[in-house]
Amino acid sequence: MVATGRQTSTVPGIETRYDQLIERLRVASQSTREPPAVAQPYADTVRRNAYRVKDADIDALCASGLSEDEIFEITVSAAVAAGLERLEAGLGALA
Repeated sequence: MVATGRQTSTVPGIETRYDQLIERLRVASQSTREPPAVAQPYADTVRRNAYRVKDADIDALCASGLSEDEIFEITVSAAVAAGLERLEAGLGALA
């Protein structure tokens, strides 16, 4: 593809019209800190198998002292990171 001056994906030779938006999403979704140890298994589940998250998982995080806002931040960060990893893998397969 012809270079257009846009931020390109991290996969050499692949450029999409969404690259600038993806980069903005990548930057905006990066958490400024690691999830608390109690939330690490939850974040791993969201990242690898989000369909396995249950209400009981959220209830346990709330019972451990995390606020709903903190749980939301952990969820979004893990989900976006997983989506971006899968996007890169897909683009890499096309390269």
